[in-house]
Formats: sequence, C-alpha cells, structure tokens
Amino acid sequence: MRRLSKVLSPVLAALMAVPALAGTASAAAPGRLDSFYDQRPAWSECGDGYDCAKLTVPLDYGKPADEQIGISMVRLPATGPKIGSIVLNFGGPGGSGVAAMKASKDIVSPAVRARFDVVSFDPRGVGESSPVRCLDTADLDAYFALDPTPDTKAEVRKAEDWDKRFAKSCAKNSGKRLLAHVGTVDAARDMDVMRAALGDQRLTYLGFSYGTYLGSIYADQFPKRVRAMVLDGAEDPAQDASDFAADQDAGFRVATESFLKDCFTAGDCPFGTHTVKAAAKRLERLYEGADRSPLRNGHDDRPVSEAVVRAAVDYSMYSTATWPRLRQALTDAFRGDGTKLLQLADESNGRRTDGRYDNGFEALMAISCVDHPENGCPYWPVKGSRYPRKVRAEGSPPIVVVGTTRDPATPYKQAESLAGQLAHGVLLTNDADGHTGYRRGSDCLDRKVDQYLITARAPQAGQCRDAPHPRS
Repeated sequence: MRRLSKVLSPVLAALMAVPALAGTASAAAPGRLDSFYDQRPAWSECGDGYDCAKLTVPLDYGKPADEQIGISMVRLPATGPKIGSIVLNFGGPGGSGVAAMKASKDIVSPAVRARFDVVSFDPRGVGESSPVRCLDTADLDAYFALDPTPDTKAEVRKAEDWDKRFAKSCAKNSGKRLLAHVGTVDAARDMDVMRAALGDQRLTYLGFSYGTYLGSIYADQFPKRVRAMVLDGAEDPAQDASDFAADQDAGFRVATESFLKDCFTAGDCPFGTHTVKAAAKRLERLYEGADRSPLRNGHDDRPVSEAVVRAAVDYSMYSTATWPRLRQALTDAFRGDGTKLLQLADESNGRRTDGRYDNGFEALMAISCVDHPENGCPYWPVKGSRYPRKVRAEGSPPIVVVGTTRDPATPYKQAESLAGQLAHGVLLTNDADGHTGYRRGSDCLDRKVDQYLITARAPQAGQCRDAPHPRS
C-alpha cells in the first residue's frame, strides 16, 4: 500500500501444471449478470507485443441494468502451452495496472509467461477505467506541499480547508454516483466478471500490496472460484486505520535504518557520522529545516517543503534499487538543493515529466474513503460502507501469502495476520528489505511462487534464506 501518513494533511493522514477446469466459466453467475459474464474481450494490438481490451461491468451491481462502465485491460499472450490467464494487480489503491504492466514485461518469470496469458487492468476509478478526477495540477502541487506536521492553528485550518476543497472538487468533477462505487468490493466483483470473460473456470491471481487486499476480498466473496492466489506484501484487512498507520510508521523507521546502514558502506554516503542515531538526527534536522525554509529547486518554482522531502525519502524505501538516487539527492539537499528530492517526490505522487498528474492519488483517496470510512474522511461527499473485518475465504484452495521482513509499507506482521485469518493461508517469509518479495532477487521465493502458480500445489510455509542484500 502506498505510504500516506507523511503526505496527506492531518485530517486524512490516518487513511490508510493443473489445467483450467472444464465447463462454462459463467455457470455460477447470477441471472441478472449473465450478459456481463458471457462477454468475451475484443483484444487488439496496442504496441510492443501487448493486446488491449475493454470489459463492460455495471457501475452498481445492485442495479445492473442501469449505468455501465468499461474496465481497461492489457494482456501479454502466453509464450507456450497455455493453462489459462493470470490476473495481476500491482497495488495502490489507485495504481494503473495497464501502465505498470506496459512498463515491465518481466513482472512474472519466463516460466509463468509460458503457461499463462498475463493480464492486468485498471480498477474502476483508476487510469483508463472511468477515472476519478478532483484537482488540477496547480492545486495538486499545493496539496502535496501542505505541512505534514502543522505547528499552529492556522496551519491546521489550512489543511482542513484543503481537505474540504479536495472533497468538493471530487464530487464536482467525478460525480457522487461514481464515487460511491469505486470501492474494493465492487472491484472484486469486476474481477470475477473478468475471470469469466477470460474463459477461466477459476481465477489465478497475483496481487501486490493493495492488490493483496483486493485479492483477499475476492477470495472471501468467491472462495470456490480461486484456482491459485499469491498475495505479496500483504495488508491485514482486519486492521483499523490507526493501527495500520502506526505499523506503517514503524515499518518505515525500520526501512530507513536499513537504508542508513547500507549507506555507511557506500562511497557516496552523505552522512559523515556512521551511526544510525546520528544520521537519523541529521535527517530530522533536514525535515525541520525544510519546514522553516524550503530547499532550492532548480527544476521549477515549486517549494521543496518538508512534505516533499518526506515523500521523497519514504518513496525511496519501497525498493533498494532507489537507494543510490536517494543518497545523491540527500547529498545535494544537505547543501540546500532539493531538486533531486523533488524528482523522487514527483514519482511518488504520480506527477509526470510534462507537469500533469496521473489520477493515482485521487483514486487512492476515493477508494480509501469508500473502503475505510473510519479512516477520517469527514468531508467526503459519499458514505463508505466497509469496515475492517477478518477474511476467511472458507472453501478456497490454499492461498499463498508473502511477507517481507523489512517491508516498510506493509510490515511483515500484516502478512502473518492475513495468513492466519485465511482458512487455508500459507505464509512464505522473505528475509529482505523493500516492499514485496516476488521477482526482487530471491531465487528461493521465486521458485516456490512459480511452482505454485503453475501447478496450483501450495508450498510448505517457511522462510526463504537466499534473500538479496541491498543493491548499492
């Protein structure tokens, strides 16, 4: 899940080898939904070996004859004898699966590519699937620069005013009807329509980060329609917002310590004193200094405020591959130049090189306020309906949950909790840094996940011990 607590204003900070079975894929579909379950995507080439298509689903599953929306999908066809399709969600909420998959053909192994059509999609409200829209570029720039640690009543009021403006703009530019139906329960129902439309009797699924939440909700609704499911970088669906935020804060502290320890071994480390305590204090002074007086920015006229600096540092904790860039950015920042930190923050916030934002953050807010109304969405224009609760997925086959021990965004304890809730959860432990584990360098983990996806036979629970060291 995307880091929230150091980006949002205080009011919203707490958010937070078995073949496919024979038979008709839509056999269990409710009668009023037959036309959706019976559709077949009209795939067309969309460049670089990818196929694209639209899936039609009802906006409101309670009124399927009313308004319909399109779900954008992307596919890489199997390179060998095909078992079926594997559906991927890369996280968020708000992340575009279409864009993410087009950016990387090696998100799954060659062995999995050989046996499955690899399919991803933009969930409702995201990307090219009836996207939520709220603020323009200038307003989003201002929103992301808000003080994450307000010191005065005026700063608190300013944050509250922006939250009200954000919610009002979402209602105006997206419409309350769409906002009411962008939650994960509806997205999971879309995924079952997708399963049928792809011709699969049961779903093979790989979800990362928020994609584990989506997958667990799907499995809880449709346990007997699961073939194989991997939930990597797991969220705990039973955890409330305040506990999640506390765990995430702790996770980012652990990740930052790992970054600092790795930095001390690098030739370009900007910290002169090589102790975690001293380096952490210097980072804190950087935050405080940016709060008082933003850093210089040689890119444009935006201030590199405390919020921007924190967003850049937190974003860099998701992958050890980003650590070298953060070292360089901090070297400049300690000299007063925040340009490289701003570039990292822009990537985190979905700001493109042309200055426009994708809708990832706006979709994140919309989905989160529907899924978790307890999160602190007092000004949101529609009411949410889902509160935290355990998932069981009683009747499902074994579901594999992957937890990484020093994962900042979805701390390891959440994977333990989810695996324990599921009636047939199997926990694989990845002893490593960074967010999620599959295809991050652990041959042991990759082998176990690949074999499970291909055969639908679950591995034994346990730890993989060949996890990689941070890349410097």
